[in-house]
Amino acid sequence: MNRGTVVAEALDLLDEVGLETVSTRRLAKRLGVEQPSLYYHFKTKKDLLAAMAQAAMAPHATAPLPRTGQDWRAWFLDNSRSFRRTLLMHRDGARLHAGTVPAGDLDRIRRKMAFLVASGVPEQPAQMAMLASSRFTIGCVLEEQADTDATDPADLPADVPALDHESAFEAGLALILGGLDQHATATGPATTS
Repeated sequence: MNRGTVVAEALDLLDEVGLETVSTRRLAKRLGVEQPSLYYHFKTKKDLLAAMAQAAMAPHATAPLPRTGQDWRAWFLDNSRSFRRTLLMHRDGARLHAGTVPAGDLDRIRRKMAFLVASGVPEQPAQMAMLASSRFTIGCVLEEQADTDATDPADLPADVPALDHESAFEAGLALILGGLDQHATATGPATTS
């Protein structure tokens, strides 16, 4: 049994039972080992959850970085969509990720920020937009993953728009991008392809 096996089994357990029910006791039973043997790889459950969150984010963390000359607006949308898709890959993926510190991802984050700044987006608005997009995405996925009894659109008042989760996400993301675009436009045109 190695660290990777433990994390993979923990993610499978997460998908089966949900974050509330994941425990080191259940994981040890699933692995056919005694619970204390897990502490060889993870000192605390918090350490295990952090490793699970990092592993769950692998599809987004290995997505291609932006390229010089790429349209920053299209990249911003694609980056946020990739983050959402990755969070949705695991049951309670947003809850697992919420509150984690992207320590292993700092170089990628710096490269993404440098791309936005090189594309004509001022640094402070770029930072705030990346943070806002991240938190917005986590919130959207939290709502989506918690929505076990979706409201029938026919039950909504006539003046309340019926948006599915993806449409609501796209609408909010467009608003964040629109706000960021105003900052970029104020300092000059951004590089597009």
